[in-house]
Amino acid sequence: MHQHERLPIGGEWVEPTSDEVIEVISPSTEQVVGRVPHASTADIDRAVAAARSAFDTGPWSRTSPDERADVMARISAIMKERAEEIARLITEQNGSPISWSIGAQAWASIMVLDYYTELAREFPFEELRTGAMGQTLVRQQPVGVVGAIVPWNVPMFVTMLKVAPALAAGATIVLKPAPETPLDAFLLAEIVEEAGLPAGVLNVVPAGREVSEHLVRHPDVDKIGFTGSSTAGRRIASLCGEQLKRVTLELGGKSAAIILDDVDLDVAMPQLHQAATMNTGQACVAQTRILASRGRHDEVVDRLVELTKAQIVGDPFDPATTVGPLVAERQRDRVEHYIAAGRDEGAKLVIGGGRPQDLDRGWFVEPTVFAGVDNSMTIAQEEIFGPVVSVIPFEDEADALRIANDSSYGLSGSVWSADVEHGIELARRVQTGSITVNGFTLAFHAPFGGWKQSGLGREMGPEGLQAYLESTQLNVPAGHAGGGQTPVGA
Repeated sequence: MHQHERLPIGGEWVEPTSDEVIEVISPSTEQVVGRVPHASTADIDRAVAAARSAFDTGPWSRTSPDERADVMARISAIMKERAEEIARLITEQNGSPISWSIGAQAWASIMVLDYYTELAREFPFEELRTGAMGQTLVRQQPVGVVGAIVPWNVPMFVTMLKVAPALAAGATIVLKPAPETPLDAFLLAEIVEEAGLPAGVLNVVPAGREVSEHLVRHPDVDKIGFTGSSTAGRRIASLCGEQLKRVTLELGGKSAAIILDDVDLDVAMPQLHQAATMNTGQACVAQTRILASRGRHDEVVDRLVELTKAQIVGDPFDPATTVGPLVAERQRDRVEHYIAAGRDEGAKLVIGGGRPQDLDRGWFVEPTVFAGVDNSMTIAQEEIFGPVVSVIPFEDEADALRIANDSSYGLSGSVWSADVEHGIELARRVQTGSITVNGFTLAFHAPFGGWKQSGLGREMGPEGLQAYLESTQLNVPAGHAGGGQTPVGA
């Protein structure tokens, strides 16, 4: 049992203002595995005040980028020592298979932190420009107080996509983890305290939607970084728009994988299957629409069925397990609703579609493949967030491109071709924020985000740091040398 009775706010572990608690339930055993305070609006106010004070009068925004990077490096070193603990804790919370948690939950988070640690040392926070009007220092200053709202599927990774660039920028943070998975945020609070992060720079307030909205509305919060559903993202964008508050939204996806006829399916399909079902399908970038020509449609389906039969569904702590439980009972209900919709609308269910007969506990759904799917069907248009894959036939490449772009989302995707140059040319025409030829990759040094309903702004890369900075022109007398790594808050 992971029991936390206090909230990490302002460099202290403080008593919550309410006796309401969040119970963390294991998706595989359905047993309570942790309890944390449910933050109230008063707790949000206290956390924002701590972050505001830390930014306005504390040292963090006034330290040099190298000094901030030194603290971030210490945080990384501790995370590396506790990487297995991080992975196991997240698996306990959300049922992610442990083999995936070690790489994608723990080490990917550390890699993001390390990237921004090095970028902080190299980024031109001040740049001297000369033009017709004279000399100007272009300064990149921290945005201020950040509200970071993260989901339950890859909680530490998404946390780092916000916290790491915010720290590099010199901002301060109020972190609001999902109520399903708050435990890793408390572990992070312990780690940053040990690393010597100044008081008030990172504050943690787990809560549900109503309290989260209070954080978004708070007048002392300068920017919101949110990852989650498009529905919630639209609401947050609306609230931020009322205040002209800075906002980054990484939202849903319904990514298409285009398989061209020259592909060696023995090589491509195992990789694509993994990209479609990663984290039990609970990934916004999952390649869940698989587009195959009519001539190879059945062959692609047969390969998917073989790969699906080989998957091991069960205890997420077993290293052999490839498909764990869904995060919550309501999520299982949601996935089962979509499976029923696929059947009702005429898609052919070729494997899966039910609950594993040998598992009497846990929120499991069999990995599922639909064939002969029309792109207008619900299962092809809406994000399911479970281990459900749709195979959609196309007539030719133009039709494949039309189907891939016929979506309200545009987050990820892939093109599979023996001719890499041709694959790249086709990938350039897909309306999506990230796409890979012959694989699935998220590059931490490049911008990540969505087109259309998949979001606003970008995370990762220098663009992810820029999202936590405000640009200022400081005009200076002629002949001023300027530039360099002047502390951005000075």
